[in-house]
Amino acid sequence: MSIQNNYVAIMAGGIGSRFWPISRTDYPKQFLDILGTGQSLLQWTYRRFKDICPPENIYFITNHSYAPLIKEQIPEILDHQIVSEPSRKNTAACAVYFAHKIHALNPNANIIMSPADHLILDELAFRQSMFDGLDFVKNNASLLTLGIKPTRPDTGYGYIQYDQTKSIDQVFKVKTFTEKPNLEIARAFLKSGDFLWNAGIFLWTVQTIITAFAKYEQEMDDLFKNLKHYNTDEEYHEIEKTYPLCTNTSIDYAVMEKADNVFVAPAQFGWSDLGTWESAYENSEKDYLGNAVHGKNVIIIDAAECMVKAPDKKLVLLQGLEKFIVIDTPDVLMICERANEQHIKEYVADIKRNKGEKFL
Repeated sequence: MSIQNNYVAIMAGGIGSRFWPISRTDYPKQFLDILGTGQSLLQWTYRRFKDICPPENIYFITNHSYAPLIKEQIPEILDHQIVSEPSRKNTAACAVYFAHKIHALNPNANIIMSPADHLILDELAFRQSMFDGLDFVKNNASLLTLGIKPTRPDTGYGYIQYDQTKSIDQVFKVKTFTEKPNLEIARAFLKSGDFLWNAGIFLWTVQTIITAFAKYEQEMDDLFKNLKHYNTDEEYHEIEKTYPLCTNTSIDYAVMEKADNVFVAPAQFGWSDLGTWESAYENSEKDYLGNAVHGKNVIIIDAAECMVKAPDKKLVLLQGLEKFIVIDTPDVLMICERANEQHIKEYVADIKRNKGEKFL
C-alpha cells in the first residue's frame, strides 16, 4: 500500500511516575534508556515507525515543556512535527486535536496513535501488524486497537474482551473494555480465553475518528472542529485557549467504549508497556542468579533476582538481598521489594506531601 497518506502520532506527554526515581517530572521515562540499549524509548519508537509512513508524517504529541527534549533526542524532525499540549488532558483530547489538525492537511489520512514508551521486540511482526491494521481501517470504516494475548493474570494492564464469532480477516469485534482489574478478575479473564491485553495502540482513518467524536463526544469535538489556525504559527496560541475547556478523559472512555464499530486485532510482536520496574526486570538480561544489573560498577554478593540500576561512575555493592529493586541516582536511593513495586506511585505521593517536589 502507498504510505503517503499514513500519519503517526507518538504520544509522549506522560510523567512515568512508576519508574521513579530515574523518571522525573522534568525528564520522564520516555526520554530515558531504561534497558541500557543506548537509545531512549522515544528514539526506539520513532525509528520503528520510519518505514510505516514518511518521516515527515511522524508527529510527537507532548506537554509543551517536553518539546525541547524531543528536539534534542530526534534532531532531524522539524518544529511543526512536535504538537505541544499546554496541559495534560489524557488521551481523548490529544486524539481529537490531532485528528482535526491532520484533517486540515490531508482529509484522506490514515492515523496510528502510539505510546512513546513501549517495548517491541519483533519489529518485523510489528510493522506487518501496522500495515494490516491500516488496510483494515481504510476498508472498513472502523476504530481498531491492538490486543496482546495475555501470558499471566497481570493487574497492571487494561483488558479487551472480543467476540470470537465476529471477525473480518482475523480482526474481531470488541465486546468490552476493562481497566486494570484486581487479581481475581484478571485470573478469570486469562482462564476465559477471550480477553486480550490492551496495547494502547489505535488505528483509524481521520474521517472515521472525527465522525466518532462528533457522535460520542460532541462537546470536545466542537472545541476543535472550528479552529482556524491549524498548521500555522498561530496554532499553539489557539490551542492554549481551547485545552482548558477539554474534559480530562481517555480515548477508551470517551469513544472506544461507546462506539459500535470498534475492533481488535490480536497481535504478537514481543510487546511490553514497560510500565513498571518489574516489567523492566522481566525484559532485562540477567546473571546466573537472576539479577538484572544496569551499571558498570555494580558488585553482587549472595544476592538473587534483584533489579539494580546505578550510575556507571558509582561503585555499588549489593549483598544478601533477594527479589529487591535497587535504584541509585545522584539525589535518591530507592530500595524496594519487587513484590511491593506496585506501591511506588503511592510512595511518590507520600514524598510529595512530606518533602515537596524537590525529589520528583
